[in-house]
Amino acid sequence: MQRIFYLVFGFVSLMVGVIGIVLPIVPTTPFLLLAGFCFARSSKRFEKWLRNTKIYQFYVADYVETKSISRKRKKQIIWQIYLLMAISIWLAPILLVKMGLGLLTIFITYYLFWVIPEK
Repeated sequence: MQRIFYLVFGFVSLMVGVIGIVLPIVPTTPFLLLAGFCFARSSKRFEKWLRNTKIYQFYVADYVETKSISRKRKKQIIWQIYLLMAISIWLAPILLVKMGLGLLTIFITYYLFWVIPEK
């Protein structure tokens, strides 16, 4: 029963991650990581299949294998985050929400550039 739960949750996570490729408001990488985690606990066949997909290779493989991200990829990630956060801050009607989003952006920038090592 637990394997079925992980398998279903893995496919749901994969679908949300794929949607995130098209809709920039949905993050892709965390859902692909979650799908890999779920498939690892449910089906070695699907885990292997996921790891061999182009989507996984592009978004996740480097980080999973080396625990690092290239500076070029970090810049791509941060500009997407800045764009979406700027839109969110502009549209947010409450000042406290705007401040929270600004602080979250600062934290993400710090984490991405000073905590995650570069390749």
